[in-house]
Amino acid sequence: MSLPMAEIELEERVAALNPVSKVHRGGRTRRWVALVVVGDKQGRVGVGLGKSADVPDAIRKGAERARKQMITVPLYKTTIPHEVQCRYSAAEVLLRPAAAGTGVIAGGAVRHVVEAAGIKDILSKSLGSANQVNVAKATLMCLASLQTPQAVAARRGRKPEELGVPLEGYERPEAQPAAGPEAPAQRGTGGEGRR
Repeated sequence: MSLPMAEIELEERVAALNPVSKVHRGGRTRRWVALVVVGDKQGRVGVGLGKSADVPDAIRKGAERARKQMITVPLYKTTIPHEVQCRYSAAEVLLRPAAAGTGVIAGGAVRHVVEAAGIKDILSKSLGSANQVNVAKATLMCLASLQTPQAVAARRGRKPEELGVPLEGYERPEAQPAAGPEAPAQRGTGGEGRR
């Protein structure tokens, strides 16, 4: 039986806090933008953006939005089931499973997201823009697109044993990850659109 979100202990992390200024006729107004990552360290994680004139309000708004957009990540032991690469805007993130004891080889927003999800061993690389908001959303898209052998077998109408991969070690194999910020970008061959 799953617990309601209010009863689950969630950890909040402020991945980025940026001031923004707008110039009016009467002067400047300063506001804050907070990128907040929320997770239970057991396979659920969300990312939210909050904006306000006060830092605590911006963080609170970001945390509320992150809670509403949480996804379930299929875990394989202490890592992820397979390699995945996603792009969000100009940010591109590559995640690879790692052997036990490797640790979290990631930096910036990627580290915040994967640690909040409860992943202990992973290799990552940020390949595009260094914008923390887009990197966090690309990481969330990567985690949302992960699949277990059970999910792949169900989609193909076959038994998981027929896929020829180990089935033990998956946490919550029946859990289907929700859609991320948007569908992962399709990677073409590179020849399209060039003249």
